[in-house]
Amino acid sequence: MRHKVKDKLFMLRPGFYQGTEGPFYCGDSVAVEGLLGFFPQLRGEVDVEYIDAQRPRIALVGLIGDENQSAPVLILADGKIPLDEGVQTRLYGNTRFIDSPDHIRRYLSSQYGVARPA
Repeated sequence: MRHKVKDKLFMLRPGFYQGTEGPFYCGDSVAVEGLLGFFPQLRGEVDVEYIDAQRPRIALVGLIGDENQSAPVLILADGKIPLDEGVQTRLYGNTRFIDSPDHIRRYLSSQYGVARPA
């Protein structure tokens, strides 16, 4: 297994279709994207990758399993533990991840020293 140096954030690429319906965007990804817009320095701290909405989402399956394909999701770098003890993480093998948009934002705010939600 390769060593993960930075946290990695996966979000759905906007403009996707579901069958013949669309285009759509993911509201949960928009909420996280908003935090990145307010604090652009976070993009230097976290690797951000936009993925297609269609399943299987191979990039996620390879890291956190077929059952954990929800996005947005933040994969924590090796050895990273949230500073905010209220942030809930999940574990797949040795990979720790956060799949709640609220907890992703809390983690990014506390871990990288930007403002928190009121």
